[in-house]
Amino acid sequence: MKQLLLLSIILVSIFACDEKSNEIIKPGSSGRINNVLVVVDNNEWKTEVGDSIRNILAKNLVGFPQEEPTFTLTQIALPYFTKILKPSRNIVSFSYGKKNSFSITRDKYATPQIIVSIVAKDKENLLQMLRKHEKEIIHLIREDDFKIYQKKLLKKFWDPNNIETFKNLHAKIKIPYAYRKVQDTANYIWFRKDIPEGYLNIQMYAVPITSKEDMQGDNIIKYRNEYGQKFIPGSEKNMYMTTEDAYTPVRFETKLAGKKAFETRGTWVMKNDFMAGPFLNYSVLDKKNNRFIVVEGFIYAPNIRKRDYMFELEAILKTLEIE
Repeated sequence: MKQLLLLSIILVSIFACDEKSNEIIKPGSSGRINNVLVVVDNNEWKTEVGDSIRNILAKNLVGFPQEEPTFTLTQIALPYFTKILKPSRNIVSFSYGKKNSFSITRDKYATPQIIVSIVAKDKENLLQMLRKHEKEIIHLIREDDFKIYQKKLLKKFWDPNNIETFKNLHAKIKIPYAYRKVQDTANYIWFRKDIPEGYLNIQMYAVPITSKEDMQGDNIIKYRNEYGQKFIPGSEKNMYMTTEDAYTPVRFETKLAGKKAFETRGTWVMKNDFMAGPFLNYSVLDKKNNRFIVVEGFIYAPNIRKRDYMFELEAILKTLEIE
């Protein structure tokens, strides 16, 4: 009986080893965040197909003082989509076939990786399918990049139990150690991270809901201006952060921390000064306490591109938890 049991253990071990040895270990994917490899014929890239791909995947982001694309695109024709390029993290492929199809494949050549493939019977169908799935494609790539970035960015973060505002508001976000605490009043928190040509900022506060306009998100800019004037001063008297009137902020309804929220993007300016930059504001409805929890990221970096920095701030803000 003991011999039979020993033989069974040996056989299981052998099969387990064989199974493990047959596993294909895929390489880590390559490519920066917000970058997409577009696989499409060179001639198509020069026609309305290429124009449509660029207009959708590289369209300008809202709320930035300068034009910045959603994704940076690199185009390659299928014959040149070789072993070197296959581990790219974000791939969108376009080709022609006998029938239309749209598919999403994960971790085919590397990990993590996402491959979006559109196959169409002709050019008209290809353009229709691209327009039909454009929001899905953009959302898919951005959300995957957020997950990857959060994993990298948030290995070490401030202990929420040491942040008075987090404890008092019963809400928290994961702030990397690279950010230093500027102010913590128990009702308002401001973190800042220095970068080579400027700095990134994160703030959190809560505002009560006292009117229908509040509930509809119509007073978000009013409140951010009040908090900017009170807590974000300039270098001299009568200088403070406010919202740029010349560019109307764009507001969307979304979800954050499992709750209804308003996402607002626009440009901030320093009153009576020349400082300015983009901001991203999430006002999250906390029905239980009849308030909005507001988390916001804003950037001052006048001489450099800001898309990837704003992406970093958005990745942090999306770690919001409300008790």
